[in-house]
Amino acid sequence: MVYAAITGIGASIPKDVLTNEELSKIVDTNDEWIMTRVGIKERHILKGEGKGVSVMGTEAVNELLEKTNVKPEDIEVVIFATTTPDYGFPAAAVLVAEACGIKNAFAFDIQAACSGFIYALEVASNFIRSGRYKKVIVVAGDKMSSITNYKDRTTCPLFGDAVGAVLLEPTEEKLGIVDTILHTDGVGIPHLNMKGGGSAYPASAETIANDMHYVYQEGQPVFKHAVTKMADVSAEIAERNQLSKDDIDWFIPHQANIRIIEAAAKRLSLPAEKVIINIENYGNTSAGTIPVCLYEYEKKFKKGDNIILAAFGAGFTWGSVYLKWAY
Repeated sequence: MVYAAITGIGASIPKDVLTNEELSKIVDTNDEWIMTRVGIKERHILKGEGKGVSVMGTEAVNELLEKTNVKPEDIEVVIFATTTPDYGFPAAAVLVAEACGIKNAFAFDIQAACSGFIYALEVASNFIRSGRYKKVIVVAGDKMSSITNYKDRTTCPLFGDAVGAVLLEPTEEKLGIVDTILHTDGVGIPHLNMKGGGSAYPASAETIANDMHYVYQEGQPVFKHAVTKMADVSAEIAERNQLSKDDIDWFIPHQANIRIIEAAAKRLSLPAEKVIINIENYGNTSAGTIPVCLYEYEKKFKKGDNIILAAFGAGFTWGSVYLKWAY
């Protein structure tokens, strides 16, 4: 049997930082309020005119290619999971492929909000398992600052910018992506969305005046569903693969809210040292949170480590991936 293994990882994290103290000068908030409710201290922001998410995607992929010593022409597929593409079209994946000199691949975007990375892993791993493709890149992340309303004190502290990228290659060892569970439930549509800018409400003076081009979130229903669904699906994938709390080496949840993370970890009965958390320094980078965690902790992983990934996003979309670290 062929498995799709992660064989390398790169990331791009903007150098500019927006702290809670700086944010409190823009909107009515403070460090204690933000830390108590969501656990975020600062977030990174991509600044510069005309700089879209593909700028970070290109940096992440270039680092990935350099680290894995893979030539751009050897890449066959590029998938970019993002909610904030540079343009309506072409896809951000196309911009990244062009900027990185990847000329022998097909490239496209996936939009599953904060669950984008795990959705893209499932798609990419099936390309590998089909036997037709040997080198697939998954890029994931967002320039959330581009759709954040800095007049809205309830949402603006949450989001930051970052992108990660992984290379998937085939292996006959039982390593890489072992199992995936993904879900969607449209009950979440009214609770978390961006009302303007799509084909329903194209950009106009009215949509701009009504702040329709920013993240809209109803905190309570989103929190309630996120806690339940992310915890449930994490437990489900562990049980389905006969993984006890002792078998799980690392748990990497989507970094949206420290209380959601703690609830999911508690459901798995995992000690704090097995739960990877970096929300304090980055905030919610949407599809970028899990790959950035993988990137930061790469040196701590050992070949064969059992890792559970879990995410929850707008839609609602959610799911979990069980992977065995391949290097």
